[in-house]
Amino acid sequence: MYDYLIVGAGFAGAVMAERIASQLNKKVLVVEKRNHIAGNAYDEYDEHGILVHRYGPHIFHTNSKEVFDYLSQFTEWRFYEHKVLASLNGTLYPIPINRITINKLYNLNLQTDEEVQGFFEKVKEKRYPILNSEDIIVNQVGVELFEKFFKHYTKKQWDLEPKHLAPSVCGRIPVRTNDDCRYFTDKYQYMPKDGYTKMFEKMLNYKNIEILLNTDYKKVIRDIKFDKIIFTGPIDYYFDYIHGRLPYRSIRFEWENIETEYFQSTSQINYVDSSVEYTRVVEHKYLSGSINPSTTISKEYPQRNGEPYYPIPSEENRKLYNKYKAELSKEINTIFCGRLAEYQYYNMDQVVGNVLKLFQDKILF
Repeated sequence: MYDYLIVGAGFAGAVMAERIASQLNKKVLVVEKRNHIAGNAYDEYDEHGILVHRYGPHIFHTNSKEVFDYLSQFTEWRFYEHKVLASLNGTLYPIPINRITINKLYNLNLQTDEEVQGFFEKVKEKRYPILNSEDIIVNQVGVELFEKFFKHYTKKQWDLEPKHLAPSVCGRIPVRTNDDCRYFTDKYQYMPKDGYTKMFEKMLNYKNIEILLNTDYKKVIRDIKFDKIIFTGPIDYYFDYIHGRLPYRSIRFEWENIETEYFQSTSQINYVDSSVEYTRVVEHKYLSGSINPSTTISKEYPQRNGEPYYPIPSEENRKLYNKYKAELSKEINTIFCGRLAEYQYYNMDQVVGNVLKLFQDKILF
């Protein structure tokens, strides 16, 4: 007999399980369909001794002291600031777009924030209202920079033109007038010292928490006695697709170990040309701090089928999700949380913050 059945051992499920076990002293069963905990943040050492992020780079960054302090209970940290380059016609440029990007691309010598802002003012195209991802970028930097750095990469990533995606997709990427080459500017930028999987192991290390891996909860739910469910999987699957399937983007990874200390000059290079099939190349030693004479890279090929990674933020999909959301009132003993259950493109810290708040506000029903 369990007090709570939690479906999914990613951030949403693990944080909720930890809170219930440690704060309420209740008994929890976590059911996970994969053969490991930590969801898409799962990392492991490959056969060459390099810690790799199996589902793509997970870069922890947050401005929330509450979230940082909470996770600090389960890990030590390694300071890490993520830097990304965009490969355009074989030349590398800092991304997000900043003063260095503009000067290098147009052979200019802009020196101040004001000069760069003046450049943007000349090239940007006023779009009002902002209805989609094309609007939000063109409104800041104009059509040419949009087409060079955003249009083709976004199409590869989502299989949709930016004009068919919500503003939030491309709006996640800032445009800068200074020479700050960091991808994020949050107050707390660290990586778990021993990796995400080790952090999750400590988070779930309570006598009141049991974990069942390699298991679809629907195949065992009739055999388990419990009071309440916390569901972090795809919401359409929970409701047996009664309104149709919500679309997600998945990723196929190509892994390669190379006999050199480092393969590229930074952890992540985005390939913004339409001529390159993959979206980015990630060199995992930068992320984990692994010391090794060889290096491991992954190339990412977005695809429609496979593990659901990213809810696709479009108006059509929002309407479909709202049909499922309307069903929630019938589920009096179920809480839905996390990226898949809420069909939201959340960052890791947002999921943790949302679950901490949900626990404080609602967990006792």
